[in-house]
Amino acid sequence: MRALILIVLALFIALSLHSQTAEGKWYGEVGGSKNKIQFVFHLSEDNGEWTAIVDIPSQNLKGLKTRKTEFTRDSLYIDGKNLGFEYSAKLEKSVEQFLGVFKEGVNQVALNLSREKPDIVRKVRPQEPVKPYPYREEEVVFKNRKDNITLAGTLTLPEYNGKQFPTVILITGSGPQNRDEEIFGHKPFLVLADHLTRLGIAILRFDDRGVNESTGNFTEATTADFATDVESAISYLKTRSEVDKERIGLVGHSEGGIIAPMVAAKSKDVSFIVLLAGTGVSGFETVLRQSIDMRGFPVADEEAFKEFMTNVLKIASADKELSLVRKELTSYYDKSAFFNAAVGETEQRTQILKDLVEARTSKWVRYFYNYNPADMIEIVECPVLSINGTKDIQVNAEVNQAGIKAALERGGNRDFQVIALEGLNHFFQEAETGDMKEYATIEQTFSPKAMKIISDWILKRVK
Repeated sequence: MRALILIVLALFIALSLHSQTAEGKWYGEVGGSKNKIQFVFHLSEDNGEWTAIVDIPSQNLKGLKTRKTEFTRDSLYIDGKNLGFEYSAKLEKSVEQFLGVFKEGVNQVALNLSREKPDIVRKVRPQEPVKPYPYREEEVVFKNRKDNITLAGTLTLPEYNGKQFPTVILITGSGPQNRDEEIFGHKPFLVLADHLTRLGIAILRFDDRGVNESTGNFTEATTADFATDVESAISYLKTRSEVDKERIGLVGHSEGGIIAPMVAAKSKDVSFIVLLAGTGVSGFETVLRQSIDMRGFPVADEEAFKEFMTNVLKIASADKELSLVRKELTSYYDKSAFFNAAVGETEQRTQILKDLVEARTSKWVRYFYNYNPADMIEIVECPVLSINGTKDIQVNAEVNQAGIKAALERGGNRDFQVIALEGLNHFFQEAETGDMKEYATIEQTFSPKAMKIISDWILKRVK
């Protein structure tokens, strides 16, 4: 009996040591010196249930909730597929480190975590404004009553002159974004908000739902859900005495350029919209083009690859029960020469296939495949400015501006302008190639020429 007690006690102590060793903050980073991404994993355990919360300091993202966490003996697995990743690691107690692999789709890199907090050296971005600002800055919160969530943001107001201000809501692109749309060490919405506020335009920008100070579940939301967040922002602005209710506009980047016309088509409260790298063709066509233009690996037969991806997207976007769609897509990938050539007969093949199918059939992406922003753009009656960079490889300027222009003409919109800006990438930086690898290395955050076009166009319409 005593021996049994000692065994139980030993197991209890061992489990306690495991818990004490694994719980808490763990720090790691991936990437080279020019585009390093830092992670902080907050591991906690409650009655045997483990959870992992992730911060990405280099993008100023905090409190991202992962889907599932498992920690047994010395093995850690974090299912963050709702955020686009997985992490598997072994705990090396001798050095108090998790030695692991960070997976994003079919790509993976080594990511080791330790208790030691690394120095986060942030690159100097000369366009970022320095306090004190020559305008008011206020932290605000407002409710999306439809979805019962709270959105947190920043309202910048020009120096009060006794008059109400024209006001713009900035709408972020795809993926979890904070109010500055911070990515690759840049804060494009901070820079744009500063530029416009100095010219007499009030700006509201806010964290996406489920990001940083905003509540809600980002990963369960579609573009239509994000549109209700913008509608809630408009309702909030209408309660502010400083805001001219007749001059509220929307400026949306990338997916934000889809959301802006979606809101404007339904609301009489929107007096103008600006589409930054917005799309004018269906999500199906956008993803198909991105799959080809951003592929990152050569294929022997381009036409065969295009046909393969077209079939993938047809299956993934089909109006069928999700379980059936995933079954059909799994079978199609499993028999595909392209998939098998890329993955081979590795140990991870089954898991890679499962992850790929889930990524292709998430709630957000299935909505995106079947949505064509041109349908809403066609019925927008307020003034529209659309600008795209000619070196944007994520949203092809020529194809999408043709779709936007045609939709506006079909709808008989009498005040619109469609501009292609030479040499700018998806984030409106002056770029060499437009490749995503350049984003972090370019010193410029937002082309002054692009910002001047935006502000001149807006000022002309609010005056």
